[in-house]
Amino acid sequence: MTETILHDYWRSSASYRVRIALNLAGVDYRAISVDLVAGDHKSNGHTALNPQGLVPVLEIDGHVLTQSLAIIDYLNDTRDLGLLPSDPASAAQVRALAHSVAVDVHPVCNLGVVGHVARLMPDHPDAKADWMRHFIPPGLAAFETLLAGFEQSPYCCGDTPSLADICLMPQLYNARRWEADYAACQRIRAVEAACAKHPAFAAAHPNAVQPQ
Repeated sequence: MTETILHDYWRSSASYRVRIALNLAGVDYRAISVDLVAGDHKSNGHTALNPQGLVPVLEIDGHVLTQSLAIIDYLNDTRDLGLLPSDPASAAQVRALAHSVAVDVHPVCNLGVVGHVARLMPDHPDAKADWMRHFIPPGLAAFETLLAGFEQSPYCCGDTPSLADICLMPQLYNARRWEADYAACQRIRAVEAACAKHPAFAAAHPNAVQPQ
């Protein structure tokens, strides 16, 4: 059997999502660190795998896959993870919930964007933190409102983890890192507590995979 290899960065939200999905699927993999701070993602070796110069990249089943949401879709389809309801309308609603952070909040809060913001404002040492605190709380507040349409028992959309949980937890890691306030989001905080107790989420947490 071909070895499964994940090219990731420990603090990358997109990589964190894929680590959760791989753990939920029970897929053993070897992680290769791509240090975004050091610029490893721009190396010829990495851009040969992903011309976008992004992480994660997953080598699995003889395929080289990029884009975290596409990778998670592949794992859901091939490993029967049940991350989405079978009903198309219900599945669309769960996707919309997940995408509200993965597509709308995460892209403006990734390392490349905030690094560029900081370079544009060299006299503003708090530029990165201010940027994060501007974009993350409204996104999480919207997610909290959307959650009211689902029953948290105890996860975002029911009694098993869904795509929404996989996308939410990395964003909460960023929120805590940058001290972006979401204390009023009681539904989110309850989901966070439930996910933190799940072995697949705990093993994927950046603190669990941080290079020593």
